[in-house]
Amino acid sequence: MSVKISATAHYVPERIVTNDDLARVMDTNDEWIQKHTGIKTRHFAMDDENTSDLATKVGEELLQKSGLSAEQIDLIIVSTITPDSLTPATANLVQRKLNAKNAFSFDISSACAGFVFGLSTAEKFMRSGRYQHAIVISAETNSKMMDFQDRTSAVFFGDGAGGVILSNSDQANDDFYVDEKINTAANGTEYIHSGRINPIKEIKSTNFPSLDAFYQDGRKVFEFATGIVPEQMKTILEKNHLTETIDYVIPHQANLRIIEQLSQKLDLPMEKFVVNVVDYGNTSSAGLAMALDQLQQKHPEPKTVLLTGFGAGLDFGSIIIKL
Repeated sequence: MSVKISATAHYVPERIVTNDDLARVMDTNDEWIQKHTGIKTRHFAMDDENTSDLATKVGEELLQKSGLSAEQIDLIIVSTITPDSLTPATANLVQRKLNAKNAFSFDISSACAGFVFGLSTAEKFMRSGRYQHAIVISAETNSKMMDFQDRTSAVFFGDGAGGVILSNSDQANDDFYVDEKINTAANGTEYIHSGRINPIKEIKSTNFPSLDAFYQDGRKVFEFATGIVPEQMKTILEKNHLTETIDYVIPHQANLRIIEQLSQKLDLPMEKFVVNVVDYGNTSSAGLAMALDQLQQKHPEPKTVLLTGFGAGLDFGSIIIKL
């Protein structure tokens, strides 16, 4: 039995936010942002558009492209660190909005590595033979978790969603999965955090839960992303004899400077790297899924692709797929 990617899709909100827009609310400017991040614009979800809405748009497009009905979906996984709520899961909301009444659904919280973790998880479910079709979506409304007085973080992020449908196949050549390597660097739990909830100190009527905004130690994250992560990428490429012949690389769209560093450390030309961070900003785990759909639209021919995600946790993972 094989597992194939039967459809890809992505969606971004209509509202485009430029660097000049951000400069009106914080001490920054277009020149600084482009120099340090390569980002020109990003999209923000506004007017009550939440993470489940973005994910549902992707789900609808996936169903339309694949020719499947919502009732044929067995599993829905949503990777997100900006859920509509802690419970119910955003995936549950997507299941309801799609009317995928036969699917079970749950969220994965692995930050910017979420799409790789979600794809890996769904592949294991599908390989069991008990399920025929699974939807994996990464969706983020990062804008709602930003501290817009923190210019070291807020300028990076945008909102968006992307995903795939995995389907069983009896054709060996259809199989999308080549190999994976997934890790957690446990010493990095303080480098990135968002939505922390403090325990109560006493029982009193004024207790009410509150969340903290997104925070990252930019220098530590950069060192991690350009140090440990490319070593993992090299290892999996070497293991599969693809060091020089990999067709495309889709890294986490953290910022353009990190992607340029990965290109140098892997000794692969930037032409092999799929990039959307310039126009979409850092969309956390959604960036990989969005870039995968963009690549598929632009280059529908058969290809081998390395997907690498890395983020809070510190979680990082690489998966090689065939399309």
